[in-house]
Amino acid sequence: MKLLVTGGAGFIGSALIRHLLRHTPDSVVNVDKLTYAGNLGSLAECSAGPRYAFEQVDICHRAELDRIFAQHRPDAVMHLAAESHVDRSIDGPAAFIETNIVGTYTLLEAARTYWNGLEGTQKSAFRLHHISTDEVYGDLHGTDDLFTETTPYAPSSPYSASKASSDHLVRAWQRTYGLPTLVTNCSNNYGPYHFPEKLIPLVILNALEGKPLPVYGKGEQIRDWLYVEDHARALYAVVTHGQVGETYNIGGHNEKRNIDVVRSICTLLDDLHPRADGQSYAAQITFVADRPGHDLRYAIDARKIEQALGWVPQETFDTGLRKTVAWYLDNLAWCRQVQDGSYQRERLGRI
Repeated sequence: MKLLVTGGAGFIGSALIRHLLRHTPDSVVNVDKLTYAGNLGSLAECSAGPRYAFEQVDICHRAELDRIFAQHRPDAVMHLAAESHVDRSIDGPAAFIETNIVGTYTLLEAARTYWNGLEGTQKSAFRLHHISTDEVYGDLHGTDDLFTETTPYAPSSPYSASKASSDHLVRAWQRTYGLPTLVTNCSNNYGPYHFPEKLIPLVILNALEGKPLPVYGKGEQIRDWLYVEDHARALYAVVTHGQVGETYNIGGHNEKRNIDVVRSICTLLDDLHPRADGQSYAAQITFVADRPGHDLRYAIDARKIEQALGWVPQETFDTGLRKTVAWYLDNLAWCRQVQDGSYQRERLGRI
């Protein structure tokens, strides 16, 4: 099978491609614009292989997408290309509207044209799998509920609103045009190769450099954490065995307060890379003003994908976090490389 992966140079996309090339016989076409968060160094092990091809293309460019479909003739599309950082969406929502909404529309139309030109088993087997976020569901604060596939949408940020819109477009193209689509909504990912604007890598790198470890508000926000390699396995299960028209929520069963995540990182660093002065890295924790519209709790009910497709996460939060911290300690050169001057771990998302 040949898979066209959009956003394959990003965090989740590169983890997916590494998984595909390590553990399946499939070939991959990586379509990525290479924004600040896209880095081909995350795919160094893949670049020389005969089953991998890269196309530097913006998904908003229809003619280029048409060329890619005609040239590579994929059997399925896995759509991960997106602007994804909430704080950046507060500072500059236009890029999120353009990529996440207009880009998804453009990809859907290119895929529909290509699919309509297929015949027989190739047409019936084609899939477009749209990868989204649990943030489209809004805030679970004050309840013990979990997000299910039927939870009403209530996005809070420009980012989550743009992803909610793209989800609706994908479902509309399935309902109206018959395009065979699937949607997944995942909880917070973490793991190797995560761009340093996100909480876990930001805390690790700031800690090692003796910088403050910023925690929004009191750090009471709760997230369900999903190790990125577990997510990659789930995505492959969906694109190969999921039912067209269905949505699958993917979560790690790891609800944690942000402050507890930060403290866990400090404890691991105390063990793996102690400070020269003998103090705990926890001394660097600094509480800062919360961001506007910050949701207080997300939590995924992943029973549907577990029961329908047999997927369960292999990593606990403790095992996954230890692997993640150890990876960053061993790959500081990669971290320096991806911070090219446009982002230096400064606070974003103020108004």
